[in-house]
Amino acid sequence: MDAAAAAGASRGGGAAQGPPAASCLLPLTLPLTLPLTPAPPAPPWKLPSARARSSRSGTPLAAPPGPRASPAETMRKFNIRKVLDGLTAGSSSASQQPQPQQHTPGNREPEIQETLQSEHFQLCKTVRHGFPYQPSALAFDPVQKILAVGTQTGALRLFGRPGVECYCQHDSGAAVIQLQFLINEGALVSALADDTLHLWNLRQKRPAILHSLKFCRERVTFCHLPFQSKWLYVGTERGNIHIVNVESFTLSGYVIMWNKAIELSSKSHPGPIVHISDNPMDEGKLLIGFESGTVVLWDLKSKKGDYRYTYDEAIHSVAWHHEGKQFICSHSDGTLTIWNVRSPAKPVQTITPHGKQLKDGKKPEPCKPILKVEFKTSRSGEPFIILSGGLSYDTVGRRPCLTVMHGKSTAVLEMDYSIVDFLTLCETPYANDFQEPYAVVVLLEKDLVLIDLAQNGYPIFENPYPLSIHESPVTCCEYFADCPVDLIPALYSVGARQKRQGYSKKEWPINGGNWGLGAQSYPEIIITGHADGSVKFWDASAITLQVLYKLKTAKVFEKSRNKDDKPNTDIVDEDPYAIQIISWCPESRMLCIAGVSAHVIIYRFSKQEVIIEVIPMLEVRLLYEINDVESPEGEQAPPLSTPVGAASPQPIPPQSHPSTSSSSSDGLRDNVPCLKVKNSPLKQSPGYQAELIIQLVWVGGEPPQQITSLAVNSSYGLVVFGNCNGIAIVDYLQKAVLLNLGTIELYGSNDPYRREPRSPRKSRQPSGAGLCDINEGTVVPEDRCKSPTSDVKDNSFSRSRSSSVTSIDKESREAISALHFCETFTRKADSSPSPCLWVGTTLGTVLVIALNLPPGGEQRLLQPVIVSPSGTILRLKGGILRMAFLDTTGCLVPPAYESWKEHNVPEEKDEKEKLKKKRPVSVSPSSSQEISENQYAVICSEKQAKVISLPTQNCAYKQSITETSFVLRGDIVALSNSICLACFCANGHIMSFSLPSLRPLLDVYYLPLTNMRIARTFCFTNNGQALYLVSPTEIQRLTYSQETCENLQEMLGELFTPVETPEAPNRGFFKGLFGGGAQSLDREELFGESSSGKASRSLAQHIPGPGGIEGVKGAASGVVGELARARLALDERGQKLGDLEERTTAMLSSADSFSKHAHEMMLKYKDKKWYQF
Repeated sequence: MDAAAAAGASRGGGAAQGPPAASCLLPLTLPLTLPLTPAPPAPPWKLPSARARSSRSGTPLAAPPGPRASPAETMRKFNIRKVLDGLTAGSSSASQQPQPQQHTPGNREPEIQETLQSEHFQLCKTVRHGFPYQPSALAFDPVQKILAVGTQTGALRLFGRPGVECYCQHDSGAAVIQLQFLINEGALVSALADDTLHLWNLRQKRPAILHSLKFCRERVTFCHLPFQSKWLYVGTERGNIHIVNVESFTLSGYVIMWNKAIELSSKSHPGPIVHISDNPMDEGKLLIGFESGTVVLWDLKSKKGDYRYTYDEAIHSVAWHHEGKQFICSHSDGTLTIWNVRSPAKPVQTITPHGKQLKDGKKPEPCKPILKVEFKTSRSGEPFIILSGGLSYDTVGRRPCLTVMHGKSTAVLEMDYSIVDFLTLCETPYANDFQEPYAVVVLLEKDLVLIDLAQNGYPIFENPYPLSIHESPVTCCEYFADCPVDLIPALYSVGARQKRQGYSKKEWPINGGNWGLGAQSYPEIIITGHADGSVKFWDASAITLQVLYKLKTAKVFEKSRNKDDKPNTDIVDEDPYAIQIISWCPESRMLCIAGVSAHVIIYRFSKQEVIIEVIPMLEVRLLYEINDVESPEGEQAPPLSTPVGAASPQPIPPQSHPSTSSSSSDGLRDNVPCLKVKNSPLKQSPGYQAELIIQLVWVGGEPPQQITSLAVNSSYGLVVFGNCNGIAIVDYLQKAVLLNLGTIELYGSNDPYRREPRSPRKSRQPSGAGLCDINEGTVVPEDRCKSPTSDVKDNSFSRSRSSSVTSIDKESREAISALHFCETFTRKADSSPSPCLWVGTTLGTVLVIALNLPPGGEQRLLQPVIVSPSGTILRLKGGILRMAFLDTTGCLVPPAYESWKEHNVPEEKDEKEKLKKKRPVSVSPSSSQEISENQYAVICSEKQAKVISLPTQNCAYKQSITETSFVLRGDIVALSNSICLACFCANGHIMSFSLPSLRPLLDVYYLPLTNMRIARTFCFTNNGQALYLVSPTEIQRLTYSQETCENLQEMLGELFTPVETPEAPNRGFFKGLFGGGAQSLDREELFGESSSGKASRSLAQHIPGPGGIEGVKGAASGVVGELARARLALDERGQKLGDLEERTTAMLSSADSFSKHAHEMMLKYKDKKWYQF
């Protein structure tokens, strides 16, 4: 359809868009001709409710694209519309012909003052929420209490206290293999799979890279940075160790070569470096682990190996005992070896934690590799040995485990996903002191778990981060900014009862950083729909994210016990309950979901628990049939409702289980829904409670088509949904189907594509008076019926008439793509607005269905709702995406809604007699002045946007959004006390247009559409907010508001906070006397240029990062920006502590200067807001 529409546009230029004033009125003027061909005369027939205007339909349409209309010829106020020619291609030049001024009563288009300008818009990413996708590395700063996670795509996520999160990205996109904090320095070193090292400055709200070092000749495998040292040890695949100065990010000339480290008698290469660490008690001794199983204790001063330890199994990790006399290695056969430093001949102890001990003294059976081991000591008890992996090979199907060995007890903690890495959190940053471990943070493939080591049973901490977005894969999302203020507390109160028990009673220990100053005060809610049928509500206010409430929609259905018991769910192989569409009314709290098994569930919000004996259920038979199609006999069964015109609906008794007729006479499955609803009493907890379940049924062996559009309206008590077969309107108060029509039948005799619904059969009830005779379409003049690409599609369509239903051409399969309840002018002759439903289709048609509602109160439940197609038809290029309505002042007219009230309490009876509807339309001062005040319909399609003046149905403004691509999402949103149309295109552009004049205000190339996940989840909302699912586990939020961009720096949390480094452990009198304490080392003397010389230039290339002085200069304005500039001014004036004067030029890149300088700035600005909570 999109390609065809684009082809039509390229052939016909602007001609296909019809005359300027009446191009939106389809049956009257649809002369879609080739360029430079005069339009045919108007067809000799009319719509029932619209007057043909032949004087306009004869206007020549196909003038070649000429010069733009002069301002005098255009509408008086909007003489600068469509200034950005880059957005409107040549085909839209015809659409810029002068529009005749309309003289209908109440038409005040020129008087609307538009306040939005281009300067109100700016696009930038704000925050990223969720679990880091494909994690690969983990690090923790024990003083700052900050956690860092690296990923396989080069992302870096930093976590402090709940609400303090940060996302950074390495430009190369290479996997992060290791992370090392410069403890309490506000800096981090990342090692990537492309053999680069990067130094990140964490002292700014958006961390930036200060330096990078690219190794040219060797692959980096392991890094180690001792506490309070500026020299980073870098091990390589060749088995060599290089040393990097982290202040200047340059290589030292000191190198430990593999052939010097191992035994001279050894004939084989020891393999890559897998471990480097210095002896906790002697910084001059470096322990080097080679993959093959060799470990070397290297003396840095004498530049030789003191001891060499060999074991015949490959090494995965090494860990020291804090006294520096023993270390432990983990091996590929599932063993642990403990070595005395001075006894290299053999290990003191060999342990196989998960091996079966054989009786006759033989070695235990080999196990899976122990990938990591940590050795942590405690003053008050036995040391902890913590390891991952090492399970025996016969434990097939067992989940990944973390093993905690403490004294004689061994605890095996099963994990839901495979373990990527783990770290033991300890009280001290000093390696030569008792560690006092208190928790283990375990990074899993799809989760982050924190285990409390201090409590019996090792309970986990309750995770306060929003990392469970992907608990079940996200299938759709919706974003609501500026919600009613009582919504979040209401959702939180019902969600609090869902919390699991058994968590650790302690506070979450990762609590570094400070919150930002939240400038945004309006409530924001994100709703995510998931593959398992769950729906989650999230509090997204002020760039944070917190789960409020989780609804499980699948619990109303019977779960199949075994695979043989799944006859009905085979519309989809798995995830039959997956959520496809969410429709939510925040004011009334009514929720409606459409699932992948062609099911719709309507929910009410209640704070009371209820038990319902029978879940109300309707089955709907949506057919799609074309004349002469060979149909199985099963399709002759009548639909469950009368095709409604002026006739009243027949309420269907709600069913508690699917229909019994599971197959038609020829054995084809028929009249069966895909899911089986529970027929036992259902307890519904406080929160969202099922009001009605609607299921589409199988028709003659064909499964129901998935639902493509959905809308609910609490004021009317109606829900509507559609798919590629047709549309159904349901009264959820009376539990009755009001309308059940194929899309073609909605057109009546006005179908532009000459599709003929099947001939009426005896079993089919006749159509009501509101619909035209379904065979009338055969007499429509042929030239009117051609589509914009008729020469392409006519042949394929005629062939499809003799084929089966499933192979019908996509043009005939016209799906419902947009639905909008509103109170507006249904027909041209209307003098006042009335309730109606606007229906958009994938072929660019908008049809209007009139709604005749009974009075409120008891009458609403007794009298039927009458629905009937009005005959009004409008046309756009491309499938319809979104519709909205403006009043005569240009303000948005929201759909009518009924404010929420508790419906599970007896007092409700008194409430029923009160006024049922709260209609913002009638409250609007502009619409109460005179009855004929006009409105505007804003319609956005995949290709263009139009603003239609109502009730005249003249096209007031139109804008071509894209010619070569198509719009994925369009939303009419509020921004800066005004409204605009925001669009996201498949070519990666984000655009916005003013309303009603559709002036282009923003066009930014943001990102190309890389997958369907982004297309499925991208959404805009009010106040310049937007989001999409950037990975299967993460939500990316962005803003297109200039004001939010300016305030963002203040809103972001502070990662680094000045904290005093703990005191070093006391050596004690006797240790000091006899030299038993820690030995210090002057690394500067060893590794500095004066003693070790310069490293080879070809070994590594230094790359200065963007996060230096330039990065600070680019800080956003606002309080933080001013302080950043003040800090920069101090830097540039040389106001530094005395011992830093020699390092002025390298100041921002120096970790030491950072620490001292931040302390100085804190003292100077301690009374300012920057450091306040």
